Amino acid sequence: MRLSAAVLGSLVLGATFVAASDVIDLTADNFKSSVDAEDLMLVEFFAPWCGHCKALAPEYEEAATTLKSEGNIKLAKVDCVEHADLCQANGVGGYPTLKVFRNGKDKEYGGPRKADGIVSYMKKQALPALSVVNSDNHTKFIKDDKVVVVAYTDAESDALVSAIKEAAENHRDDYLFGATTDPAAIKEAGVTPPALVVYKTFDEGRVDLPAADVKSASAESLVAFVKENAVPLLDEIGGENYPTYAQSGLPLAYLFLDPTDSKKKDALIAEITPVAKQFKGKINFVWIDAVKYAQHAQALNLLETKWPAFVVDDMPQSLKYPLDQSSDPTASSVTTLVSDFLSGKLEPKLKSDPVPETQDEASYTLVGSKFDEVVFDDSKDVFAEFYAPWCGHCKRLKPVWENLAELYQDQKDKLTVLKMDATTNDLPKSAGFKISGFPTLKFKPAGSKTFIDYEGDRSLESLIEFIQNNTKNGLTQPEVKPEPSSTQAAAEPTPSATAEAHEHEEL
Repeated sequence: MRLSAAVLGSLVLGATFVAASDVIDLTADNFKSSVDAEDLMLVEFFAPWCGHCKALAPEYEEAATTLKSEGNIKLAKVDCVEHADLCQANGVGGYPTLKVFRNGKDKEYGGPRKADGIVSYMKKQALPALSVVNSDNHTKFIKDDKVVVVAYTDAESDALVSAIKEAAENHRDDYLFGATTDPAAIKEAGVTPPALVVYKTFDEGRVDLPAADVKSASAESLVAFVKENAVPLLDEIGGENYPTYAQSGLPLAYLFLDPTDSKKKDALIAEITPVAKQFKGKINFVWIDAVKYAQHAQALNLLETKWPAFVVDDMPQSLKYPLDQSSDPTASSVTTLVSDFLSGKLEPKLKSDPVPETQDEASYTLVGSKFDEVVFDDSKDVFAEFYAPWCGHCKRLKPVWENLAELYQDQKDKLTVLKMDATTNDLPKSAGFKISGFPTLKFKPAGSKTFIDYEGDRSLESLIEFIQNNTKNGLTQPEVKPEPSSTQAAAEPTPSATAEAHEHEEL
């Protein structure tokens, strides 16, 4: 069988056809004119070799297509390999960096990185902080996002309007806010003004603020009510929605489930959901893929790879409360653990490395189980480094830190210079702080329970000066002989390794 030239041509054309992208390519030549001309534009600064950029690309493309058709909001990108100077001029320090531009003025993008999340975030950016709702747009508006908040009042002068305006200004990136005095819209909502309703695409669909609370509503109380109702009773958690829970200020209860056993998974979710409802507003409940996030389970002190499992993560305090893994979680066992946790009856499970048999380095190696004994020794000043083995800043600090400990070795009865691996050892409640970046350096003067943050450069000279300024034991300042390696370390700035740590988190 012979193919005609026309058919062959169409096959070749079809094989080489690439769908046109709705993401605009920006260059040094057209960048300023493009962002200046748009009331709203999202720009991604990327590098072709970047793995996170590659993962974002299809989501970004999908969002661009959706926003082009639904909101006429443009998405663009800049290749930072080809246009390095342009990216540097826009303060790009990592990839991908996303920025929202309004007529040329930019701010950091703070939304999700999945297509639907990007669409939701940018739609909120396109609207005023508080939208005017009426009978014409009410039905559509309350379905425009996953969480929509509407105030219903008889007059714009109502105190509820002032409260929701302030809440909307502060949280426009998080939720969609609206207000109406339209009698037809109020009738459609089935409320008696003043009233406030949180509409959502999950669970019961809507929650009304109790009438007694409406009368005394402030921006803070409204936001607290919205936050309480803005997450499902028991949703699956992943990298995309983890920030919502982390920012809620509430402890997080994890149900680790094996998704390959769907029957058991669904049955346990159904069993635990009423428990989640019982403690709503006090603790958030989620279920998580135990196979995909097994490493995160270990970080939460679930040490056996045995599923299902349950643990409460007190994120505000960085403490973990796992349920005994000798048997499967049940509604009864979960209720008991959560009740005891909330009433303060439960002790956290702390990770700790074994106590070293010998101390082979100048600085003392601390483990979690010895924290109180060593750190709160009232007779000594304590200078502590909390590090992560993979942290580049920590690796560069190590020789300086050991040199520091060596210089004070003859005064070790008055000063302990120590280090602790914060990835394998937990801080006890008594510490009174949590680690947010690496390395974290803390000084505790003798006889005190209070820590002083070290925020200077990481040169040996600066560390010694800090010790001498804060000691309560009258330490003698050691003599320092300049070394090239130490001088090099001194020139290095001291950003925390928070961003570096993020790369090693499961969520």
